Amino acid sequence: MTRIALIHALSHSVAPINDAFARDWPEALRMNLLDDSLSADLARNGQGLDAAMHERFQRLAQYAVDTGAQGILFTCSAFGPCIEAVARRHAGIPVLKPNEAMVEEAVHATQAVQGAQGQGRLGLIATFAPTLASMPPEFPAGVQLELALAEGALDALNAGDTQRHDALIAAQAVALRERGCTRIVLAQFSMARAKGACEQASGLPVLTTVDSAVRALRRRTGQGSAGA
Repeated sequence: MTRIALIHALSHSVAPINDAFARDWPEALRMNLLDDSLSADLARNGQGLDAAMHERFQRLAQYAVDTGAQGILFTCSAFGPCIEAVARRHAGIPVLKPNEAMVEEAVHATQAVQGAQGQGRLGLIATFAPTLASMPPEFPAGVQLELALAEGALDALNAGDTQRHDALIAAQAVALRERGCTRIVLAQFSMARAKGACEQASGLPVLTTVDSAVRALRRRTGQGSAGA
C-alpha cells in the first residue's frame, strides 16, 4: 500500500484533498500533517520565505519521510521555493507543490485551445493574496494568465459561510470569462468546493489542484491513473 503524506498550512485544505483521494485513489494510505501557523506567520512577519521558513518545511518533510511516506504533497500554494528545496533533498520520492500537477494539465489544455482557435487565456483565481504573487512564475513563459482575487472569500470560509465563499469565487470566474479566458484554474485546495459553482456561472471548464494532484501522485508512484 502506497503511503502519501499530505502537508497542510491551512485547515481548510484538509477535507478537499482527502475527499479527492477517497474518490479517486482510496487504496492510498494517507497521513495528514497540519501546521496552521505557516500561512499566518507568512502574512504577519513580513520576512517572506526566509531561512527559518525553509527550515520548517524541511523538518515537516523529514518527519513524513521518517514515517515511511513514499510521496509528499504540500497543499498550500504560497510556499513554492520551500517545497522545491524539499524536493531537491528528497529526490528519491515524488514531492509535489500543490499547483504543480494542475499547472501541467492547464498548460496542456490551454495550448490545445490556442492551437485550435488562436487564443486561450487562462484565468487564475485565488482567495489568499500572496498566491497571486507566488504562483504565476510556476507557469511557463508564453501562457497568457489573467489573475483574480476573490476578496472576502477566505474570510467567509473561515466564518463557515461556504455559500458566500463559493459565490465570490464564481463571480470572479464570470469576470475572467469577460476578460477573454477560455479556462479557469482555482489556485488553492480550499477552493475546490467552488468548482461546480464556477462552471455553472461561467460556462467554462474549471481545474482544481486536488483532482490534478491525485492523478499525478498515482502516476508518479507507479500506481496507474485515477479510474484505472
